[in-house]
Amino acid sequence: MPENSFLYFAYGSNMLSSRLRERCPSARPVGVAELPDHELRWHKRSKDNSGKCDVVACQGKRVIGVLYRIEACDKKALDRAEGLGKGYQEIEAHVLHDGNNVFAKTYQATATDESLIPYEWYKALVIAGAQENGLPQDYVEQLKLVVSTDDPDRARHDKEFHLIEGVSQ
Repeated sequence: MPENSFLYFAYGSNMLSSRLRERCPSARPVGVAELPDHELRWHKRSKDNSGKCDVVACQGKRVIGVLYRIEACDKKALDRAEGLGKGYQEIEAHVLHDGNNVFAKTYQATATDESLIPYEWYKALVIAGAQENGLPQDYVEQLKLVVSTDDPDRARHDKEFHLIEGVSQ
């Protein structure tokens, strides 16, 4: 891997390439990857008081996501978008990609609340990213079962849904 880039494991809305490239223009998908012995939760407290995705250690479970290569010059933008130090911490994850164990940066929530649920637009971004990148259909179906709610900020809702135009759901 080039010195001026790193691998990033996206498991939430950043799986959607249009979302991630808005934040990190150099991001290029490497492929589907799996974070073993972790579970996807939607309990990260967002600044809009909704739930966002998180990965939590859980023996025997797995989180499927997308591995991206990102140039080092975009790292600060990714940290800012992920809320590094403001709800997320960076971790080095051992993910499986094409049968190989690789190290990738990802983010884990530091501020959680099990009562939170995601806004519908956020859930739609996660599902669109999963579909765009060919995550297994049974995993996508699990994502679709997550309870979500309407965002009272209609302008934000419309802006975020704009990112998934043209992505089948």
